[in-house]
Amino acid sequence: MNTDDAHATKSVAARLLTWDWISLCYVLFVFAQPYFSPQQAWWEWPLAIAVCLATVLLFAGTLLRGHYVRQTWTSLVPFTVIGAVATPFNTHASVLFIYAAAVAGKTLPSRTASLWFAGLTVLNTVTTVVSRVPMPYRLWGLISASIFLWLVGLLEMRQRGRRQERENERLRAAQAELLAAIGERERIARDLHDLLGHSLTAVVMRAQLTKELVPVDPERARAEAEEIERNAREALAAIRSTVSGWRRTNIRAELEAARRALAGTDVTLRVACDDNLILVAAAEHELGLALREAVTNVARHARASMCHIGLDADEERVRLVIADDGIGGTAPEGTGLNGLRERIAKLGGVVQRTGSAGTTLTITVPVEAAR
Repeated sequence: MNTDDAHATKSVAARLLTWDWISLCYVLFVFAQPYFSPQQAWWEWPLAIAVCLATVLLFAGTLLRGHYVRQTWTSLVPFTVIGAVATPFNTHASVLFIYAAAVAGKTLPSRTASLWFAGLTVLNTVTTVVSRVPMPYRLWGLISASIFLWLVGLLEMRQRGRRQERENERLRAAQAELLAAIGERERIARDLHDLLGHSLTAVVMRAQLTKELVPVDPERARAEAEEIERNAREALAAIRSTVSGWRRTNIRAELEAARRALAGTDVTLRVACDDNLILVAAAEHELGLALREAVTNVARHARASMCHIGLDADEERVRLVIADDGIGGTAPEGTGLNGLRERIAKLGGVVQRTGSAGTTLTITVPVEAAR
């Protein structure tokens, strides 16, 4: 027996070994009529035995197919037909209408199940009217079945609703987990892009400068090589912390990194920041990454001689401005700027880019999200 067959066998056994079998005890009432009948006919015992065997087989089939599969033609209709045929001769065979109501409550939509309950009640009444069982015995099956088919059916309907709600909750939890995983992957992708774009740009530019300085200024070349090593180590540490999920940056650290990055490209940096401005960690992290992305673009593409960084706030918003006097341009935005816009949008902020005379990137965040 292979693994799939073994699992299938275990699954069938698990569905059969259930407390639901206790519900079959009610079918034993079918034997009450031939046992207590004062004028017992020859066919009463065979009929009772046949009804019981049919009920057991249908019940087993219901369990094997599970509670969530529609069983109109394999359980509900057979229970109803056997009950309709047997009840005129054995009033307690109306218990099959109760089993039919249980199947309807488990498997059918609420409105359809309710219609089945009503139809089973009518059918139970009709079979009682044409019954060969003498009065008042036939009324026992009519009254008990009419009451319990509604009670059992509605109870099964309620339990089905609870099962569906639990399943919906499980699906919602799984969906939330999936969305969280997707969000985490996107976060790591954005962070890695920001880190690698900035750090590798600085490493490449300093490596080029070092190569030019080796023959003319060995001391400065050595200093640049040390800076390259330091940048590489910082990038490696930042990548590790990004993947682990706890990396946070801040404006001061990014301003210092911007000075070092632009120094290797002969770009003069001017900073005008409010030293008294205190931001919440999440907002400062996102603004710091935005600053890093903007400075990287200045170093790589702007061909600028001057870069200005400003950070201020008023009663409504916090504003970060990065402006250069480079070539400007209206080229489509790349992955970095798109990721930057997504980050700032999560804070309720906006990013504006102008590129006619140089490039100016203006980032505004609502003050309630930043302070």
